Amino acid sequence: MCGILGYSGAYNSVKLSAGLAAIAHRGPDDSGEFVEHSDGVGLGHVRLSILDLSLFGHQPMTSSDGNVVLVFNGEIYNFRELRAELEAKDFVFRGHSDTEVLLNLYLAEGESMLSRLNGIFAFAIWDNRNKSLLVVRDGLGVKPLYYSATKCGVAFASEIKGLLPMVSEEARELDAVSLHRYLSFLWCPGEGTPLKAVHKLLPGEAMIICEGKIKRKWIWYELPLFRGIKSDLDEKSSIEGTITFLRQAVQRQMVADVPVGAFLSGGLDSSAVVVFAREVDPDLRCFTIEATGGQEAGATDDLPYARRVAKHLGVKLDVVNIDAQRIVGDLERMVSQLDEPLADPAALNVLYISQLAREQGMKVLLSGVGGDDLFTGYRRHRAVQAERLWHWLPQTIRQGLDRVAADLDQRRAWSRRLAKLFNGAGLESNERLANYFVWARENDLLCLYSDGFREQLGSSQAVAPLIDFLQPLPENTQPLQRMLALEQRFFLADHNLTYTDKMSMAAGVEVRVPFLDIDLVDFAQRIPLHLKQRGLVGKWVLKKAMEPYLPRDVIYRPKAGFGAPLRHWISHDLRELLGDLLSPASLNKRGLFNPLAVQRLIVANDVGKVDASYTLFSLLCIEIWCRRFIDGI
Repeated sequence: MCGILGYSGAYNSVKLSAGLAAIAHRGPDDSGEFVEHSDGVGLGHVRLSILDLSLFGHQPMTSSDGNVVLVFNGEIYNFRELRAELEAKDFVFRGHSDTEVLLNLYLAEGESMLSRLNGIFAFAIWDNRNKSLLVVRDGLGVKPLYYSATKCGVAFASEIKGLLPMVSEEARELDAVSLHRYLSFLWCPGEGTPLKAVHKLLPGEAMIICEGKIKRKWIWYELPLFRGIKSDLDEKSSIEGTITFLRQAVQRQMVADVPVGAFLSGGLDSSAVVVFAREVDPDLRCFTIEATGGQEAGATDDLPYARRVAKHLGVKLDVVNIDAQRIVGDLERMVSQLDEPLADPAALNVLYISQLAREQGMKVLLSGVGGDDLFTGYRRHRAVQAERLWHWLPQTIRQGLDRVAADLDQRRAWSRRLAKLFNGAGLESNERLANYFVWARENDLLCLYSDGFREQLGSSQAVAPLIDFLQPLPENTQPLQRMLALEQRFFLADHNLTYTDKMSMAAGVEVRVPFLDIDLVDFAQRIPLHLKQRGLVGKWVLKKAMEPYLPRDVIYRPKAGFGAPLRHWISHDLRELLGDLLSPASLNKRGLFNPLAVQRLIVANDVGKVDASYTLFSLLCIEIWCRRFIDGI
């Protein structure tokens, strides 16, 4: 796990070095640069050594004839099988890293090699033979990659911070459409970022750059639903296959030349990962959070379940203690590290656990991220299944349900959930599915914007990327299948995986995600929906699969997320920061939001007239982000 950076065009090695310095936290063990001035090409790499700790793993890595140069961030999990094939074709290896396998595979097969890779990665290959730069991101978007195409050329980096020295003059203009999406979802779906000049390379996307211009860009990996993989398994095969493919994913992702540990929240997904990891390493060390000072209403305390699983499996559990003061004090650091104004304090959990793990000598952690996105498990999955009870009602009645639920007292957890359930009930088909991911209603947000912001926004709709993504699917595709596709493409890549990568790398730790092994992803598509979401029971097939391995009360416990009491923080712990960053003077200076409207929203939230805590937190994160990335404070 590392950080990469590169360019094609009118840049120079000074800017390359400055960009590498900005992402040095991603690779504390080593760094390197390759610059070809005559071709206007530069590649940089900072290394967190996981496989082949010797100099043979150093990057940028150059082929034996000097014609091909690679920088690579990630892991190729099937590198041993690929290496055996290449050795049979007389390819010679100097070390034993997956980086060298990737380089030789390109020499053997060119860009067609992409379909052979099972792993998490972002990489770039300079091919001097045809003067082209191939830039690639993995299929599920586990590893981030940003790029900027300007009159100077094309630059790319693992983090936005690394790009700023490359395109500093042009990168300061804010993108109103993306900011609107951050406020709507708390994260930004699609290729946009807060900066007009900076974009995300999409999951499963690749591009060819020549002479400072993008010559071709294409999607090389599509989710199994779009490849027509049928849900054709019976119950027995689904349960047995879930065990087989999850065990295989976990155990091949434990390959490392450094110690490997695991997150253990006490939820089903992380517990399942630990079950199969322990088969390889009985002394596996696990890590979890103990939060003091209260939780959000309706949240479940994870720690007793984590301890229950650790005792049951006989693994060591290290606990990091956090409280509101620590979390609130680290919010500005969180936003800076995330590169994007993601309004989710859960990101700090990843940072704190990764810091503790690194202190204990761990460079690699296994995570349960992705279980809900493959097998169901979120409340919105139950809601989609429940639509059959009311979606047949006339549109006017469904719109009425939306209005009535929205008018309920938002100080109660059940009324907030009911309002979210019927938010967008009057919408049709794909629009309604996309709306389940929305935290703030479009009209409510538009009232907060300045005239200039609304003018820049135009007629753009926040949900447009999600709706466009679903468009190619056949009309008879079931709503829950569409929903899971949205989870896998957007909620994972643009939210959960983004903060997991950024916050773990801030501590010099690599996080691997076995549930997103591409063989397991394909297998999960073959499991019928009724074996995933059975009535109110989500992840039914995974739960049945894990019954021989875990206590029943752990398997069938209530679903729990990070129970940060954000609503309390907005009114208390964050009040001073809120008053400073969202003051009329601050908002007027920024020019994005209407100061009077924001003050009215704060008051309405205080008295419980609306539930705007996450919207206010999102506004706060955007201002913090602007001060760090625009003002340079």
